Amino acid sequence: MGQGSLSRRGFLLAGGAALAGCEPAPAEVEGGWVGASAARGHRLRGALPPRNAGPLRRTRILIVGGGVAGLACARALRRAGVDEFALLELEDQAGGNSRGHAMAGMRCPLGAHYLPLPGPDAPEVYQLLEELGLVRQQLGRAVYDERHLCHSPQERLFFDGQWLDGLLPPARDAAGREQYLRFARAVDDAQRQLGFAMPTHHAAWTPAHTALDAQTFAAWLDTQRLDDARLRWYLDYCCRDDYGAGIAEVSAWAGLHYFASRHGFHPPGAETGEREAVLTWPEGNGWLATHLSAPLAGRIHIGRTVLRVEEGRHEVELQAWNEKTQAPERWIADQVVLATPLFIADRLTGGALPALHAAAAQLQYAPWLVTNLQLAAPPLQRIGVPLAWDNVAYGSPALGYVDARHQSLSPIAGGPTVLTAYWALPRERRPSLLQDEWRTWLQAVLADLSTVHPDLPGQLRRADLARWGHAMSIPVPGLRSSAALAALLQPQGRLHFAHADLSSYSVFEEAYTHGTRVAAQLVASAAAAR
Repeated sequence: MGQGSLSRRGFLLAGGAALAGCEPAPAEVEGGWVGASAARGHRLRGALPPRNAGPLRRTRILIVGGGVAGLACARALRRAGVDEFALLELEDQAGGNSRGHAMAGMRCPLGAHYLPLPGPDAPEVYQLLEELGLVRQQLGRAVYDERHLCHSPQERLFFDGQWLDGLLPPARDAAGREQYLRFARAVDDAQRQLGFAMPTHHAAWTPAHTALDAQTFAAWLDTQRLDDARLRWYLDYCCRDDYGAGIAEVSAWAGLHYFASRHGFHPPGAETGEREAVLTWPEGNGWLATHLSAPLAGRIHIGRTVLRVEEGRHEVELQAWNEKTQAPERWIADQVVLATPLFIADRLTGGALPALHAAAAQLQYAPWLVTNLQLAAPPLQRIGVPLAWDNVAYGSPALGYVDARHQSLSPIAGGPTVLTAYWALPRERRPSLLQDEWRTWLQAVLADLSTVHPDLPGQLRRADLARWGHAMSIPVPGLRSSAALAALLQPQGRLHFAHADLSSYSVFEEAYTHGTRVAAQLVASAAAAR
């Protein structure tokens, strides 16, 4: 999901006004916080148990973290015939930011909610989709199962009092149209002259990429004299959609990568006629996380908070906390895969690895709020395009919402539904996201949505909110070209790193590919040692 064109300061002011001035959430509405446990995640901040505390377990390969990267690594090891491995997951359900949820029997996402169709640079992701039965080869071309492709209408924008098809606002005048066309040419030139790919490490990295990575996207747009307010709003929205931060924070490389690595930029009047196809499900990418986890039953140990990782000469020892028994336990492995955010990996290793410590110091993370609203009926229709899968209001401080029932094969017209509203928050709001009562945040969400759907609070029956304090890495200037990140693509002794942070930003394709990469390294290393 994306964010409006407000500046960082404007977002803070708008968010503060919403929290302070909106009507209280209806007292009869039930709900609360769901998803990731802040208490478990913050256990690292407290006193650690003694090193020899708890029962000891051994395995050959131990994976720490059951997000997409960790699941991908485990899956690849299993497919390669590696039997002796285990995965430790902090929460009671694997999947990380791709987990799903359900309200009144209706599935809905807690985080990531779609996957673009993979291009030629993502063969690992394509192979996964093929094995899951989502795509097949027919006469030399990929044919996707239409049940899992996003149904129409796919997306709409509330603009000037009505809903418009698509998310790109109409140009204001001839000068605005000219800027749209110039940006499209800039994206085409970047694709042709520099090369961009997703996953990003499948593309060459040149001094020209480094130059783009050294400046903000907003500064680069200034040098290109691209200052049209509507164009900038859209580009800001797209950056928030993938990166959790706008054009003033992400690098120019990241801003161009969003378009040049996938579908390009198509201004009004120059569309290809086909909107970018995406795969989605009522529970979002929770569908993928569930199918990745299913074959790993018995290998995934949920409710394990890893507290310490210490590498010795012949093995690696981990100290963990079993959340179910509320007791410590120890693990020893020959090799350890840290499939956690890099700042967590740095804490687990005590800052002992220079490259990891340097990379962790460079990373900045966007906090997110995901709110699932169970409604007795969809909101009343306004003028224009009907309710779509992705619904965004121009100029809103929030990121829009998706309709969880949109993919249902048997929708009940006018019946109950779940809308999932997304907010990417400034980093300064992380403490209040942790400390404030859930109804306070619900008030802000309802205040924002009520500007477009004034009847929505009256339809609300329940609200489940998920807070992600460090939802995604922001590709700030200098991060993608970091030598420290590049160093972590190779093993650091017996420690291996598999996380989307290594790509400087967080999407499924990056996480999944890093997981399969590390698995391949482990299998190759074992074969060479025999």
